Amino acid sequence: MNRTDSSQPGRPAKIQSFHLDRWAIVYVRQSHPQQVQRHRESAHVQIQLRQRALQWGWPADRIRVLDGDQGCSGATTAGRDDFAWLLAEIALGHVGVVIGFQINRLAREDETCARLIQLCATFHTLLADQDGLYDPRNFNDRILLNVKGLTGGIELHEIQQRMQASRLSRAGRGEWLGQPPPGFVVGPDSKLQLDPDEQVQQVMRLIFEQFLALGSLSGLLRHLRRHHIELPFRPVSGPAKGQLHWHPAHRETLRQILRRPAYAGAYTWGRRAVDPTRVVPQHRGTGRRECAAQECAVFLRDSHPAYISWDQYQSNVRRLTHHRTHGPTPGPARTTVALLAGLVVCGRCGSRMQTHYTRSLRYDCQRRALDYAEPLCQSFGGGPLEQLVEEQVLQVVTPAALELSLRAVAECQQQRAALDRHWQLRLERARQDAARAFRQYNAVEPENRLVARTLEQRWEEALSAQRALEEDYDRFAQEQPVQLSAGERAQIEALAQDLPSVWQSPGTSVAEKRQVIRLLLQHVVVWMSASSQDLKVHLHWSGGTVTEHQGIRGVGSWEQVAEVQAIWEQVQRRQAEGVTSRSVAAELNAAGYRTPRGLPFTAASVRQLRVRFGARAAQTAPPSHRRPSQRRVKKSAVS
Repeated sequence: MNRTDSSQPGRPAKIQSFHLDRWAIVYVRQSHPQQVQRHRESAHVQIQLRQRALQWGWPADRIRVLDGDQGCSGATTAGRDDFAWLLAEIALGHVGVVIGFQINRLAREDETCARLIQLCATFHTLLADQDGLYDPRNFNDRILLNVKGLTGGIELHEIQQRMQASRLSRAGRGEWLGQPPPGFVVGPDSKLQLDPDEQVQQVMRLIFEQFLALGSLSGLLRHLRRHHIELPFRPVSGPAKGQLHWHPAHRETLRQILRRPAYAGAYTWGRRAVDPTRVVPQHRGTGRRECAAQECAVFLRDSHPAYISWDQYQSNVRRLTHHRTHGPTPGPARTTVALLAGLVVCGRCGSRMQTHYTRSLRYDCQRRALDYAEPLCQSFGGGPLEQLVEEQVLQVVTPAALELSLRAVAECQQQRAALDRHWQLRLERARQDAARAFRQYNAVEPENRLVARTLEQRWEEALSAQRALEEDYDRFAQEQPVQLSAGERAQIEALAQDLPSVWQSPGTSVAEKRQVIRLLLQHVVVWMSASSQDLKVHLHWSGGTVTEHQGIRGVGSWEQVAEVQAIWEQVQRRQAEGVTSRSVAAELNAAGYRTPRGLPFTAASVRQLRVRFGARAAQTAPPSHRRPSQRRVKKSAVS
């Protein structure tokens, strides 16, 4: 029992006059929003503690009720603005007493509770709860406060342990906890089931099929927005609980759909566990680390119906992960002028080479220079390398021209059929909405015009939406019929038989060429010779085969061209025979010779070669084949 002051009946002796000059704070808190909504009596009981402050002598205008932390857990101080304000006011000496229903209502954490008690003791602030009044400066009261705070921490641990054990038991049986992913509903057995709506299933399957075909999240998003395909959503609370809604496709929503193992029929629990080393104070929701599906606390394969296979799910996750990494792994294909950007790997260090666009395309290996300040590893012009890869790809693809044409026809028809099916389901839903609006209008009494006018307006709106959708479908069916016409089939077969012409056609975009190359090649490993034009190229094909090829690169001088002697002899001989420079250039190109830059010869380049070597043709050989004595004589003459 608290000893009372004889000068003021009913006032404990621990309350001094300077306490009454300060604020009396009544702190009200409930841990969960559901408690705030369903257990309002608890908040009312806590607010009634204001009467105790009045009995102890505080004026009504010096009593303040803090209820801004309703629905916030006491296990952390993050997001509890009223509690943070309370600590600041105590430290400023503005608070005389803090009243709560229980001491552990103020803070469930042992450290936070101990810090609160220490702060109150330092600035002469009293603490009170349902059982009595405590002075933290008093040794006995402080021991009692610490014991109550410790009891609160133990109670919190026991509550969490019971709840966690219950969740773990339910998860072990495969019962879904929380909101089901789009495309699923929770069945009577508390397990996931495919959404009964046929249009929802068709849209979800379309998402995975298009990601498999397009290979990138951006391509998938553009495809869905271009064809006005929306994503399904069923709210889990509110007046529209469980009703089907549609919203436009969003990048992050698509990413989460592709990464969730539930679409492969796998049940996981604990994928985003809290890592204490990553928790940031005062930031809610931090410290979570996403685990692989097999590393979760509960992992059940084939727990419920699936949209895709487990192998396809793992392939989707790897593709999404590779798009965000650096190194030898190729990134997503972008619409640039380089066909091999992201696929070229340095043969010396194994790093992925960067693509630079100056006056001409170049591939540079700068990773070790950037990370370790080492010299540049390799750098060469990309034109000859890309030409070599194009030739090898066409050689591989050309024998399968007929098979490719048949597959192209089948895939084109399959894609159009999927889109047509999506339109048919949208039309069916629009007709159903119009029929429901008509039934509601037809069921109303004719005399009740107040309701009939509103239902008639809804019916007209449903009919208008149905008519607009039918017109859009007619335009779509005219532009992209389900079955290919005979002319379209003949065009596809003709193009497949002449793949080089299709490849070089202006209508074939760089993005389409890159998509073909990435389907056939995993990466291209290149070794460069510093003293010549030689390039050693290893093509790693998708099936695991590795082929070796020799190429050339652009260099800065004729001295690095290995065939310079043969080129000069042919130019010199044809010059003596009176052949024009244009004809000589054609002969050199036919023989497979190239300029130091790796370009075909022209009349101008032949004339430049004659000017450079022609003046000393009778006395000396080209510079790369002079004798050492000749180079010394030239050097001394210049000096």
